[in-house]
This record gives sequence, C-alpha cells and structure tokens, in this order.
Amino acid sequence: MSHRTHIKLLLLACALPVTAMAAPPETPRPQQIERGEYLVKIAGCNDCHTPGYATSGGKVPESQWLTGDKLGWRGPWGTTYPANLRLYFAGMSEAQWVQRAKTMETRPPMPWFAVRDMTEPDLSAIYHYVKSLGPSGAPAPAYVAAGQEPRTPYVRFPAPPQ
Repeated sequence: MSHRTHIKLLLLACALPVTAMAAPPETPRPQQIERGEYLVKIAGCNDCHTPGYATSGGKVPESQWLTGDKLGWRGPWGTTYPANLRLYFAGMSEAQWVQRAKTMETRPPMPWFAVRDMTEPDLSAIYHYVKSLGPSGAPAPAYVAAGQEPRTPYVRFPAPPQ
C-alpha cells in the first residue's frame, strides 16, 4: 500500500462517526442478568422504584418492577419521586449508565452514594437486568421545589438535626 493510500484511509477513518467504528455491544450473559436481579433486590431498588413493593413485602409481579412511583418524598430539598428506571435505562447505553452511576449525586432519599460505590461489574449487571425487563409504565412526576405543595401523596421527612 502506498503512503498516499495509507494517508487517505487514515483520513477517511477519522471522518467516520465514532459509532461506525465502535465495537458492537456485548450480549449480556444469563448470569449477568441474574446477578442484576439479585442486586436490585438486595440494594432495595424496588422499595422506592416499584409501587407497592415495600408495603406488600415484595409481592409485586416482576413485570411491574422498577416502573417508578407517584408517591413523593418531601423534605427540606422539595419533593422527589422515584424514577421509572425501565424508561430511564431504555434511553442510555451501558457505558453511559456506568459513567452516570459513578458520578451520581441526587436529592434524598435516593442513596446515590451507595450506587456510586458499586463496582463496574455490578453496575453493568443492574443495567442488563433492567434492560431485560423492557420499557414499561410512565415517567414519574417531576420534582417539586421546596415550598411548593405536591399534587400527589407523599412521605414527609423532617429537617435534619443541626
């Protein structure tokens, strides 16, 4: 191959979109999905992100897991709602999720510090498990600023001691 041909190929490769040169996504292994399901259970993700899960002692069909909730969590920060993780993950790649999880900092009561401390293999397992469930449900209500009254039921958190 001539020097000019080599340079032309290099320039052509540089002009291609990154997605055209990226490796195809790896198909998750069944053990990875199983591990993700286990982590979702023991980390308490369903307690907030699945309506009725905590109050029923976990007796909510898996088909309804992680679809978010309209029950708000109100405190000095305002009122937050557990996101529909099935819709949230549907719009992101595994790499985007891992990056987001490793830099996460959200409002209470989400234990973002625990998610941020998870290993990359565990975060990948959670991602693949949630993706395996498929998108379902509707987005959770939007955050309500402090001082504004939410239109949905909510759990009230007291202000932290000073």
